[in-house]
Amino acid sequence: EVQLQASGGGLAQPGGSLRLSCAASGFAFDAFAIAWFRQAPGKEREGVSCINIFDGTHYTASVKDRFTVSRDNAKNTAHLQMNSLKPEDTAVYYCAAVTMCGLGAIGKVYFDSWGQGAEVTVSS
Repeated sequence: EVQLQASGGGLAQPGGSLRLSCAASGFAFDAFAIAWFRQAPGKEREGVSCINIFDGTHYTASVKDRFTVSRDNAKNTAHLQMNSLKPEDTAVYYCAAVTMCGLGAIGKVYFDSWGQGAEVTVSS
């Protein structure tokens, strides 16, 4: 059974940091690009960042230079380090295995964690 689960969310103050984790199982993790998405209240889900199998990365403009994506193939996990958090980063964050990551784009979703996101609230 394919599973992806995002964790590590919580409450942070503006300017603070959080580190999200994505635990994967049931598929060849090292053969897929991994992406992070988020959905804020009342808004559509958006792609935030991704990392491909060669460790190439992509970030949406609003998080570039603040967020860092990484992966550990030995542990079938990916991480999203979020620094300098802003209130507009408040959202539920999800991870997914995607078809590609690169050239400024996130590919289509193969496997997702839409049912198990990590809630991030940035507020003073």
